[in-house]
Amino acid sequence: MAIFNIKKREIECKIVYYGPGRCGKTTNLEYIFKAYKKQVEGEMVSVNTEGDRTLFFDFLPIGLGKIKGCEVKIQLYTVPGQVQYSSTRKLVLRGVDGVIFVADSLKVRREKNMISLKDLQQNLKEYGLSLFKIPLVIQHNKRDLAEQGLPLMSIEQMERDLNRQLKVPSFPASAFTGQGVGATLKECMKLTLKSLQKEMQMG
Repeated sequence: MAIFNIKKREIECKIVYYGPGRCGKTTNLEYIFKAYKKQVEGEMVSVNTEGDRTLFFDFLPIGLGKIKGCEVKIQLYTVPGQVQYSSTRKLVLRGVDGVIFVADSLKVRREKNMISLKDLQQNLKEYGLSLFKIPLVIQHNKRDLAEQGLPLMSIEQMERDLNRQLKVPSFPASAFTGQGVGATLKECMKLTLKSLQKEMQMG
């Protein structure tokens, strides 16, 4: 749930990058941190867990306008993907306003993508949120690995696996080269702000 700071006239909301271990969540954040330097406030904080990391930093979505005269600040987070960090993932999702699900295009990761999406659904449910109602964007990451001759799933296959029922916006991407990274984030911010505006009108 977004935090309103009346004094500073600021609205702070939270977008979480979710997905299986080593799918490229951290690479997404590192790319954004470097490529959008002007919009980054402060430092990128990294909380290391053994073999995996949780990262977060504040991001100013310039050009998306204000909500009721308030500036919008977005906090971008990643969750650790490894199975054993289930409680950390749940913790990071607390107060989430929008989610970017990073799917791994490698054929061998097909099942891990689907398990991770189920895990996301379950964790959101425990906070009283629905995967079908939360602002959500899917990123089909690692498309660049095709050039290295690695067996990738087709976008059609990934859409069938992950997006058949959800029908949310999705983007082919390479967090490594930056292709599709900005487009994914922009779409998620747009959906998140739209949803916040709706909430404020109802509230």
